[in-house]
Amino acid sequence: MASALISEHGFLADGRTAALVDRHGTVDWWCPARFDGPSVFGRLLDDDAGHWSIRPDDRYDCDRAYLDDALVLRTVFTTGRGAVAVTDALALEPGARGHDIGRRSPRMLVRVVRGLDGVVPMRLRYRPRFEYGRVTAFLTERDGLVSATAGATSLLLRSAVPLRLDAGEATARFDVRAGETYAFTLAFSPTYDGGPPTVPDAVEALAETTAGWRSWADLHDYRGHHREAVRRSAMVVQGMTYQPSGAVVAAATTSLPEELGGDRNYDYRYVWVRDFSLTLQALWRAACPDEANRQFAWVARAMGRIDGTPAPIMYGVEGERDLTEHRLDHLRGYADSRPVSVGNDAWRQRQSDVLGEVLDAAWLMRHYLDPMSTEVRTLLRALAHQAAVDWRRPDAGMWEARDAERHYVSSKVQCWTALDRAVRFGPRLGDRAEVARWAAARDEVRAAVLTRGWNSRLGAYTGAFDSAELDASVLIMPLVGFLPADDPRMRSTMEVVERRLAHDGLLRRWDGDPAGFVICSFWLVGCLALAGELERAERLFDRLAERVNDLGLFAEQLDPVTGEQLGNFPQAFSHIGLINAAGRLTDAADRARATRRPDTLDRNPEPVPPGAGSTKGAGS
Repeated sequence: MASALISEHGFLADGRTAALVDRHGTVDWWCPARFDGPSVFGRLLDDDAGHWSIRPDDRYDCDRAYLDDALVLRTVFTTGRGAVAVTDALALEPGARGHDIGRRSPRMLVRVVRGLDGVVPMRLRYRPRFEYGRVTAFLTERDGLVSATAGATSLLLRSAVPLRLDAGEATARFDVRAGETYAFTLAFSPTYDGGPPTVPDAVEALAETTAGWRSWADLHDYRGHHREAVRRSAMVVQGMTYQPSGAVVAAATTSLPEELGGDRNYDYRYVWVRDFSLTLQALWRAACPDEANRQFAWVARAMGRIDGTPAPIMYGVEGERDLTEHRLDHLRGYADSRPVSVGNDAWRQRQSDVLGEVLDAAWLMRHYLDPMSTEVRTLLRALAHQAAVDWRRPDAGMWEARDAERHYVSSKVQCWTALDRAVRFGPRLGDRAEVARWAAARDEVRAAVLTRGWNSRLGAYTGAFDSAELDASVLIMPLVGFLPADDPRMRSTMEVVERRLAHDGLLRRWDGDPAGFVICSFWLVGCLALAGELERAERLFDRLAERVNDLGLFAEQLDPVTGEQLGNFPQAFSHIGLINAAGRLTDAADRARATRRPDTLDRNPEPVPPGAGSTKGAGS
């Protein structure tokens, strides 16, 4: 295996990119320019693709945790001779606080070693490999700084100990005594833009970074069920946000496999419109409406005028549309799982569910879209018109099938969502004739789904029209309001899907899916909560929440037998699923209490965003 297990990694972020560091003190992944840029540390995908390790030069035990309310990771190594702490962070810009963190981050990796007890011999190995391991740079030292430049990328390492340079790597051995501190800083800059990177004091940078994250956390006081899990997941989603644009990437990595040795290995360092509405819900649930506003502004700018062309389904972090996929055949892949890819050809697909995602997000944000700009109104009208036509067409579906288009039920349901929200907007979005056409199309979609999506032999709604194949994506039906969760057919669907696709609480997407898909399992929690089965929903949530790694992080999937995390990591979709499921549990508990006090019963269970009347979050 090229590196540690996926679940053994911690996640660092600075608002532009992310790094992964394993429990043994090795940075296995860092793309310093931005999330989807080339790596300089890529050992996650191949042992020869670069890494940076600082660890005891002896047998050790280790324990690690994030500092409270910060994406700053502290790992304590204990040996027979003593103990040291290694604290790692991607630096935030000095002085940045609250919602300003990450917008001008210095793109700098900070590592501070502190002696806690006795004397611990340490070993450092710095082995950068540029362009996903293709290029080995010459290392040169001057005035205590080690520089490495290859093509468009320059790195500058400041070390608290002397380094030995040899054949593209720098190494050191040093002893750390109780009370001593050794600081290391690695800074990135574009080779031909602005000169060499600046390398500030590491200890000060670490203190500023910790203060910046905590100032952000202080603004987001979620008060619902599973508070600590929601706060951690909200911070992960914030860490996955490319702050210059406000876009949230799906994951920090590329090509981590859905199945070990398999070939379903894709690049997830991009922004999916499919995730958009759920991300907004999660940000609201976690009392982060400022981030929600930026999210909608970003998608409106990225989509622009669509004028009858299929709505784009994904983008680069600054709105790029062409994400053409190519393979990195020189890399072995995680656990020999090939191919390793950069780019994602799903950008070419028709996925009709995105129409519902955007209009649902707009309806959710209606309190903040008043008055509605001309650009937003034009976009939403165009998407509603497209839904009224495209619901009749097959598409690739939310699981992005690469073999053939089908009439996926979840895509039809989301076309219904688009039309339903457009009708709710009414004259704010269209004239009387347009609203009437949207309403008629909405009713046609609903009738088709209820007729062709239902399989009476199975007693369930299936993945596609006139199909006998189950698919967990149909669980979105009550979550978007297409059917009540206690509708007899919906209840039957939930039971059949759980019985046929679940293993130990983990729900696979379809029969034959090699692992449990985390967000599908959280969708089931939400459906159970909406159906009034609160205790059962809480039990399932608890079982799922226990499957995070020791730092509270989820990948995309989980092996239902071994519990090993699979797929790209960390996965924003999984953490968004946790946040929204916790919110639905909170709503269900509130409704249960209200039924015992009829005078407080809220007849409209739709969540209200923070700042617009909600009492669940007191944030910005």
